[in-house]
Amino acid sequence: MKLNEIQMRDPFVLADKKTLTYYLYGTTDKDPWKAPGVSFGMYRSKDLHEWDGPSTVFTPAEEFWGTHNFWAPEVHTYEEKYYLFATFTAANHCRGTQILVSDSPMGPFLPVSDEPATPLDWECLDGTFFLDEDAQPWIIFCHEWVQINDGEICARKLSKDLSTPLGDPILLFKASEASWPKALPRRDGTGLVDAKVTDGPFLHRNREGTLVMLWSSVSPSGYAMGYATSESGAILGPWKQQDQPLVQSDGGHGMIFETFDCKLYLTYHSPNKTPDERPFFVPLIETAGGLACR
Repeated sequence: MKLNEIQMRDPFVLADKKTLTYYLYGTTDKDPWKAPGVSFGMYRSKDLHEWDGPSTVFTPAEEFWGTHNFWAPEVHTYEEKYYLFATFTAANHCRGTQILVSDSPMGPFLPVSDEPATPLDWECLDGTFFLDEDAQPWIIFCHEWVQINDGEICARKLSKDLSTPLGDPILLFKASEASWPKALPRRDGTGLVDAKVTDGPFLHRNREGTLVMLWSSVSPSGYAMGYATSESGAILGPWKQQDQPLVQSDGGHGMIFETFDCKLYLTYHSPNKTPDERPFFVPLIETAGGLACR
């Protein structure tokens, strides 16, 4: 298959050095919004052009807490295993990020715990993995605008085996700290138009050492993806927002991966309307303190 034949939101590429294979994960349910969640599909490639799949890497066991909104799976290598971070929700259960584990990038992935790693009374999504300079693992995630109006991106420490969140979440920044997100009507019935979205954080450290965070929101021209840089070089920031998004409209929720021949790519989905979403790969340049698409 070619990329333009794959319906997928929130694409994530694992360039697995063990198998010299690229694994493409993403939101693959045909109706990821209202229908019950089905599974996560994965595609494989040796050259980023021809893809085999989909292969199913996760289907929920009967006792699994999540029933809907199977969103944004990411697979990270850590301690010789593969960890999948993904969003789920259910009736009478806040949306959250569950961590799962497998010995193979092809799964099957099984939960590392019975509950999500995000706070049980918070509406959260799009958790991603970060390992700091002291080998401390973190989950970075969005506290949703639908609950708090001004969406947040937060960090929370994890135990060494990623099974247990440690301590309270730490606020990194709010959507309103960037100039480019568009104000939307609140979901609380007040009629106020001051809500702003945070979606899809992803961490990348430049070759010069700058720590960059991609994140997405709604801009005046549609769904978009920008980035922030940590002025301290560490996960707790402070975080400086860029004035303009990398992806200006109708595309976002992306990540950065390096090919086996050391080239950088930005991937994201576009357009932002189901069922037309497709994964896109764009060559990426590291600039002084930032990023630019070729």
